[in-house]
Amino acid sequence: MLINQANINALFSGYNAAFKGGLRDPQTEVYYPQLATEVPSTTSQEIYPWLGQFPKLREWIGDRQLKNMSASGYVIENKDFEGTVVVPANAIKDDQYGIYAPMFQEMGYAARVHPDELIFSLIAAGNTTVCYDGKNFFDTTHPVGSGTVSNYGGGAGNMWCLLDTRRALKPFIYQKRQDYNLISMDGQLDEVMFMRKEIRFGVDARVNAGFGFWQQAYGSKATLDAAAFNTAMAAMMSVQSDEGRPLGIRPNLLVCGPSNRAAALTVVKADTIPSTAGTASQTNINKDAVDVLVVPWLP
Repeated sequence: MLINQANINALFSGYNAAFKGGLRDPQTEVYYPQLATEVPSTTSQEIYPWLGQFPKLREWIGDRQLKNMSASGYVIENKDFEGTVVVPANAIKDDQYGIYAPMFQEMGYAARVHPDELIFSLIAAGNTTVCYDGKNFFDTTHPVGSGTVSNYGGGAGNMWCLLDTRRALKPFIYQKRQDYNLISMDGQLDEVMFMRKEIRFGVDARVNAGFGFWQQAYGSKATLDAAAFNTAMAAMMSVQSDEGRPLGIRPNLLVCGPSNRAAALTVVKADTIPSTAGTASQTNINKDAVDVLVVPWLP
């Protein structure tokens, strides 16, 4: 193939189709829509003053009770992400450009799962990263009313968490300023072509992720067993508002990495709890209490 602008444009069209094929492949399951509220962004960062105000209704007696949104000042700054692919000019001249198409499809796959990577990296660091109330997202001393509430089980193992993902506002926020897009440095006489005989293609996006309501999550690095699971369930379902009213949290998803897969399935999918020293096996009261999600982005 001759390297001229028309052929470069046609080449880009084919590579872009491969990229979009990977980006939209329905066989590649993504999980962030279950866990995160997607928020469009129109500037370099977004401020979330409504975090800290969990919506609740009360009986209307007398005048309305006005309650301002908590000015949390929680800010999520959009970040630039990129990936670059180089196609040698000689591969185009020798009609070998087709062998690079799978690489662009794989780039599309990387863009498709990138929001998952962002969300699950937040979970992994949830006990060391602050959320809207100035505490770590998973913490033992979240201020509520005149006291504190814990949504962290401690421990020294790998992180697992219990989530309530059925509310309109979810435990995490996925913020999107610019969607994933393939572009090319495609001038037939540009500097890269002149100096290195290469055509460069790149994917870029402006996105980021952050924490939503900690009340809808409980994280732990303790051993994942029935006792730890029951502690997490009880803690989440007991969370109240600043006024002392139950928030109605109902956990529905247990999230863990491969190292906790067997334990998670044993806790909420097995018919019986295995016997231990001095105890016999017993019926598993937590069978199907929640769904299990095992992801490779957690340890």
